[in-house]
Amino acid sequence: MSGRPAATWTTEDIPDLSGSTVVLTGVTGGLGTEAAYQLAHHGARIIATGRDLDKVEAALTALRHGIHDLDATAVRLDLADLDSVREGAEAILALGGSVDVLLNNAGVMATPRRTSAQGFELQMATNHLGHFALTAHLWPTLVASSARVVTVSSLMHSFARDVDLRTLEPHADLGRYDRWSAYCQSKLANLLFMRELDRRVRAAGLDVTSVAAHPGYAITHLQRSGLELGGRSFQGVFVHQITRAVGQSAAAGAWPLERAATEPGLPGGSYVGPSGLRQLRGRPRLVGMTKTARDPQLAARLWAASEAAAGLTFDVA
Repeated sequence: MSGRPAATWTTEDIPDLSGSTVVLTGVTGGLGTEAAYQLAHHGARIIATGRDLDKVEAALTALRHGIHDLDATAVRLDLADLDSVREGAEAILALGGSVDVLLNNAGVMATPRRTSAQGFELQMATNHLGHFALTAHLWPTLVASSARVVTVSSLMHSFARDVDLRTLEPHADLGRYDRWSAYCQSKLANLLFMRELDRRVRAAGLDVTSVAAHPGYAITHLQRSGLELGGRSFQGVFVHQITRAVGQSAAAGAWPLERAATEPGLPGGSYVGPSGLRQLRGRPRLVGMTKTARDPQLAARLWAASEAAAGLTFDVA
């Protein structure tokens, strides 16, 4: 990575983003709020998406208290509903102009057994498939802008040894459901998608950069909201308290996302995470990923299954 060493990188190293447009999913709290603030503070126009338009508008109103000349637009887009993803992408394209950064950030974590609008396992549908479809729908604009696509993964990807592609079949019988295993697989899918997109971009000779980032162990609403979907739970409270004890702030957790989105010359296929012990916290640097996340055959199978699930052909070339 160019710029300062990982141990000294700060948000002041973010370059001037005036004239650029960032599409950001998941802006209503945690990492998304922090990333939107920093990117806008450095001049970017923000297109913020979320399934609850009122909450997205409220988040942008709050940002305007710190950035009085904020250039931001709210777009309704529910990642767990492929029709909503398509409509949201159409709304983004209708705004005109370039899309210079697509920050695929939103997600759910450790939810009970639930299905998406089209009948897919909810965590895979939200964390991976919705972002896959959004990227595909925006692809011509991303290519025209020589854009950067940043996909947010997690340390938890390392606990997944495979991706059960049945999660990309509507109303599939998945047998016994483990919410944490499903989350880990969805985060593994994020990295497989990032790398396969990078591979296809390189093969096509396109000037688009596909990278990923993870926040370490950051204090956000994510750890508790998924566990308490459907009702308050002891596990949700326990995980939230552990996070408060050992986690870093949401602002610090957003640093890898911000560096991945803005670092000049960052190579495609890069993965940015915290530099501290076990990547739990600290300044952002290039980090590694598991052998499974680097499996090209699994990545190709995931891509094909995602195309079939989304009902589209994502032809990068």
